[in-house]
Amino acid sequence: MAVDRQDPPYIPGRGWARNRKEERVEFRHTSVLLEEAVESLRVSPDGIYVDGTLGGGGHSYEIARRLSEGGKLIGIDQDAAAVEAAGKRLGEFKNKVVIVRANYAQMEEKLGELGISSVDGILLDLGVSSNQLDDAKRGFTYRDADAPLDMRMDQRRELTAREVVNSRSEEDLTRILREYGEERFAVRIAQRIVSTRLKKPIETAGELTEIVRAAIPAKARAEGRHPARRTFQAIRIEVNGELRVLEESLQGMISILKPGGRICVITFHSLEDRIVKEAFRRAENPCICPPDFPVCVCGRKSLGRVITRKPILPSDEEKELNPRSKSAKMRVFEKREA
Repeated sequence: MAVDRQDPPYIPGRGWARNRKEERVEFRHTSVLLEEAVESLRVSPDGIYVDGTLGGGGHSYEIARRLSEGGKLIGIDQDAAAVEAAGKRLGEFKNKVVIVRANYAQMEEKLGELGISSVDGILLDLGVSSNQLDDAKRGFTYRDADAPLDMRMDQRRELTAREVVNSRSEEDLTRILREYGEERFAVRIAQRIVSTRLKKPIETAGELTEIVRAAIPAKARAEGRHPARRTFQAIRIEVNGELRVLEESLQGMISILKPGGRICVITFHSLEDRIVKEAFRRAENPCICPPDFPVCVCGRKSLGRVITRKPILPSDEEKELNPRSKSAKMRVFEKREA
């Protein structure tokens, strides 16, 4: 069944539902908190599970190999390279796995098109994959000076980092850098971007990096991590609408869980983690009655319970083997029994 008119499901072992002429690149990604995430899902052999951020298929592989012939895994990713790579990696599981190219915000819609109304577990591994960071053409990193300012996770989208940098007002750029990058020099960087683009458009990661470097005081540049890190994060989040999509999607994903089902979300910065923590808290305790009311009168019922009062973190061994896992946090929510 075609789930997306532009990109039908990729069936492992069979390929795309129609021929694709897009260029495919090798996809490499090390799954973070792999064992912890899969164990937290408590995979049932006959269950239905969704990996909403498929990536290279590492988490999905571990889920799929625990499934019987009666189980099903739906893998969702908006990145064509991820879909192709995961399809190959999961090929041995054939009829157990269906892969859809879409944003996880479309999860309920895509599941409905597959005839699925509820699932036993959902996994989200947020952030940028190793492949996206390492592929210079994608423009996600400040480490490749010649990389174009792209940063689209889904290359079907029109908005790019180049457009954000060259067309947004100084006030809007300041907001983006401050809200999404928590950048304390947001005003200075936005001013420098606007003054620079008056002479010529800003085209590459290297040009943007030099602008940021020049805007930040020398003492601050010498402190901590790369001075452009927060700026690149902020622009990437704006281009892909990452925080908005996450905030708008979590409640709906909890609603399609079966009783006792779990959702596990792995985040990589405080903005994401805060959204997940608050969404899970509201789902557990949605009551809006004033604290001094003796009984609840708003009628809002708990959807379940937060399993992780404190987030699950990578082990020291994992952080040593995969430095990109250092900022990872995982939170887990369980749907209440009927």
